[in-house]
Amino acid sequence: MILQALSRYYQRLVEQQIKDIAPFGYSPEKISFEILLTRDGAVAQINDIRDTSQKKPQPKILLVPAAFKRPGTGAKPFFLWDKTSYVLGVSNTSKRADKEHEAFVELHETVLAGADDPGLKALLSFLRGWSPEQFEERGFPADMVDANLVFRMDGEHCYLHDRPAARAVRARLLAGDEGQETSANSAVCLVNGDVAPVARLHPAIKMNRSDAQSSGVSIVSFNKSSFESYAKSQGENAPVSTRAAFAYTTVLNYLLRQGEHNRQRLRVGDASVVFWAEAADAQRASAAEDLFATLLSPPADDASEAARVRAVLDRIAKGRPVADLAPNLEPGTRMYVLGLAPNASRLSVRFWQVDTLGVLIGRIAQHAEDLHLEPLPWRTEPSVWRLVLATAPSRDGRAKSEDVSPLLAGEFMRAILSGGRYPRSLLANTLMRLRADGNINGLRVALCKAVLAREQRRGIRTSKEEIPVSLDKQSTQPGYLLGRLFAVLESVQRAALGSQINATIRDRYYGAASATPAAIFPVLLRNTQNHLSKLRKERRGHAVNLEKDIHEIIGGLPEQFPRSLKIEDQGRFAIGYYHQSQSYFTRRDEAGDAPAAESAEPTDIETAGAEQ
Repeated sequence: MILQALSRYYQRLVEQQIKDIAPFGYSPEKISFEILLTRDGAVAQINDIRDTSQKKPQPKILLVPAAFKRPGTGAKPFFLWDKTSYVLGVSNTSKRADKEHEAFVELHETVLAGADDPGLKALLSFLRGWSPEQFEERGFPADMVDANLVFRMDGEHCYLHDRPAARAVRARLLAGDEGQETSANSAVCLVNGDVAPVARLHPAIKMNRSDAQSSGVSIVSFNKSSFESYAKSQGENAPVSTRAAFAYTTVLNYLLRQGEHNRQRLRVGDASVVFWAEAADAQRASAAEDLFATLLSPPADDASEAARVRAVLDRIAKGRPVADLAPNLEPGTRMYVLGLAPNASRLSVRFWQVDTLGVLIGRIAQHAEDLHLEPLPWRTEPSVWRLVLATAPSRDGRAKSEDVSPLLAGEFMRAILSGGRYPRSLLANTLMRLRADGNINGLRVALCKAVLAREQRRGIRTSKEEIPVSLDKQSTQPGYLLGRLFAVLESVQRAALGSQINATIRDRYYGAASATPAAIFPVLLRNTQNHLSKLRKERRGHAVNLEKDIHEIIGGLPEQFPRSLKIEDQGRFAIGYYHQSQSYFTRRDEAGDAPAAESAEPTDIETAGAEQ
């Protein structure tokens, strides 16, 4: 199913003539240098074709005859291009550069024998007259070593591999499967149903990630006998034709490409999420992909785009049809979402979701509704990545991606796209972080609220009361009331001690108060009397208002504090704390004093973490 969808998408991109999509037998590769040859094979010039606009020169991406996975032993060169160990026999890293160069010369002597094209004849003349010792003698640039290079005739703009004669040779090689990683057997392709030669090794998928092999990884691979059956070797165990293997890997590399203009890829934890649309025409598909990307990863620094996202989610939540959001949108547009994570030399599929645009946008809107808190703890709708980061430890106000649980990130994304229950570990991890670092920011509280709200909506109830969106003074739910009470006691402490305070009760007692209230709250209430006594002497009206809040909340609690709170009630504790503490930022007492919590730390997520 996944490979079939990718193969169909490749065919559509080829028909649309997308420049970054390579035709069969070619692949985009990083090329750093070009060698200009004269007609007799002499070196006319060496050109550095890297992009030098950045601090570090970046190789140029060129479509060249496709690279393939090299065997662990032996030397296997690419056609008409390669790194210097193969082309020139010079390397700082390879211990067998002499054998690699011999293999490069042998390949081209074989496949270009009898060629009449001046460029191909010039290359053969160059290879016949070249020796690795000439590299230093001719003053070739030192930074050229181990870089990829191509050839071009002096005075011409066309690279050697793009010349018609070279393309004809390449087509002949592909037709004969010479030099390709192809099985000698033909079979029915599992992707397209054609009887064709089976790809023994599939082309590499470049993840551009530090935790993946730089040479690329595989989504289909059989590299040990324990994975094989019926005496079939490698790719014969899951027969995929060479063309189908090329198609799905080429389009995956296209979707995974780096760059600010690629909006079809985003990162969630250790997974790279790619998506694409299948619509009646390219414009409708592009409109669907843009909207989907914006909803999953809203821009954090664009106020107008943030307002657009909020408006879209509000319209969907009110039942407005998707077609009303933009002229080119069709609710029936098919969307494909694939989550991939590297695992050494392989890729693991974290999730695979296929549905219509209308259904997926509805689920994203429902996710936004489940998260919704008042007052809003964010200036822009949080992306999935920001939400996942909130479950990681906060170090100096920032979270690091390597601390995110990979399994949790994948399950969370699947829940958003499928509309199913959030993983229960999401609530447990978030509460653990609240207790561990005391960073009770609005985004973490919103995650607690989302888990509880979605479970209630799906019939899993641990309380008769709904999960409140804003401050609910009518609630009698013990966990919620205790969270409110804790916020009031903290406000009393802040108001009484002001800037003299080094650590609030939140810093010292939040974890214990939210888990074992009976052991902590009696102590906190006794200390609060001392703070209120001091506050009455300085701001009597303020003290009276805070005392009213304390009495109101305690009046709704049972006669005795609960000995412990279940994990769901600990989530309600966080919500109550957030609602009550945030209410003090805008409330003023009758005497016109400053806000009761004017010295409190803000809980806006922008201060609590950074998207990476």
